[in-house]
This record gives sequence, C-alpha cells and structure tokens, in this order.
Amino acid sequence: QVQLVESGGGLVQPGGSLRLSCVASASIFSIYTMGWYRQAPGKERELVARISSGAWTMYADSVKGRFTISRDSAKRTVYLQMNSLKPEDTAVYYCNRVPTSNYGFLPWGQGTQVTVSS
Repeated sequence: QVQLVESGGGLVQPGGSLRLSCVASASIFSIYTMGWYRQAPGKERELVARISSGAWTMYADSVKGRFTISRDSAKRTVYLQMNSLKPEDTAVYYCNRVPTSNYGFLPWGQGTQVTVSS
C-alpha cells in the first residue's frame, strides 16, 4: 500500500504563509491526480487543491489566488504553498489522490495541523 506523510503545518498569524509537503512511498504522481484536502473541527473534509498527472491545477474558490499546489516527481513530493492565510484556513491538512469511478482514496496519512491565529 502506498503511504502518504504530510508535514509543514504549524501556528501562523493571519496574513502569514506556510508550505506543506506530502511525501509518497511510491511514484504515483504520473498516474493519479493528487489533491490537498483539509478538515476543520466539526466540518466535512474538503478538497482545496488538485494537480493532475499532466500538471494542470484546480483550486477551491475559498483558496484561489492564495494557495499553490505543485509537485516534484523525483522526490515523490506534493507541495501546498499557502499565502495570505486566514483564520478560516485552520484545519488538519491531508494529501491523497482524487478518487474516480475506478478507484478510491489511498490510506490517509496523519495529516498536518495548520492553525491561523493572532
């Protein structure tokens, strides 16, 4: 089974920046669309950014213009650069593939906590 390990979260003030990383145990980025998801307390997990095997990207409206997803296939790593952070961005962030009719999610990693607060 492919394992996903997220890192890079922390406590940041509103307006600050963080870069999250997700390392995969196998080379899967040329096969799957990968996404960054987040889950805030009491809320459903939501997809905030995705990057396809062809490297096109899409973002949720709530993060468009502030977040950037990228990847380094040689390092088996997907990144999420988060700028102009807001308190409503506070959540646990996870990476995973974007499911299709042919396959579901990979096993979830532990996620990385992002807290935006003054």
